[in-house]
Amino acid sequence: MNVLRKAPSGGNGSGVSAVLISFNEEKRIGPCLDSLSWVDEIVVVDSGSSDATREIARRYTDRVFDIPWKGFGPQKQAAVELAGHDVVLNVDCDERVTPELAEEIRGILSGPGMAAAYTVPRRTFLGGKEIRHCGWYPDRTTRLFDRTRARFSADLVHERVEVSGETAPLKGHLLHHSFSGIGEMIPKINRYSDLSARQMFERGRRCGILDLTLRPAFAFVNTYLLRLGFLDGVEGLVISATTGWLAFAKYAKLRELSRTSGKGAG
Repeated sequence: MNVLRKAPSGGNGSGVSAVLISFNEEKRIGPCLDSLSWVDEIVVVDSGSSDATREIARRYTDRVFDIPWKGFGPQKQAAVELAGHDVVLNVDCDERVTPELAEEIRGILSGPGMAAAYTVPRRTFLGGKEIRHCGWYPDRTTRLFDRTRARFSADLVHERVEVSGETAPLKGHLLHHSFSGIGEMIPKINRYSDLSARQMFERGRRCGILDLTLRPAFAFVNTYLLRLGFLDGVEGLVISATTGWLAFAKYAKLRELSRTSGKGAG
């Protein structure tokens, strides 16, 4: 059942604000927001969706904002700054908060004090199969934090939460329904490789021949063999192959950026 969440009337209190960023997530945002019915506030920052994402989000909260895309780190930090509470839970649209995690967070909020931030393990699914290897589990990521002591980095991609203080682990899981199949993986690889190449270029990184040959090969071997991806069956092979392709694509695009600017490695 949809529960409309309104902005807190008393400013920063002892509650928790769930924050999400979205773009054309009409197929996944509803179940995600359903799993957040227990929070005090939901903030959704959309970046120009052309589908029903914003309409669906408004069934759950009146705190839906449209902000042009700035990159993952800046976009998530914008959502954090719009929150009505200092305790923030960041969730992606393809994730679900389990009842066990919700109960654990409520226990922290009702306790005598909290750490600056908390990491959360994720159970990730490719289609209907849970991936237990490939480096995809437990895939701990910082999701619950006090925004007076933590903030998102300015990275365009592979953003992280920069914490001033103690970071503690939580036991409850996020369920991460990342892709329904390989068809959904290809557009994301293209987008992430674009952002990664741009970020590397802006930081002065350049592409050499070893980046185009050894890095993709190592990414595949690391995922499929060293991280036991072969134990995940065909899905493990698909993940390993696309991981290698992502490595190749981002360095090939970095080389293009370098050559276009006249600063290529040759």
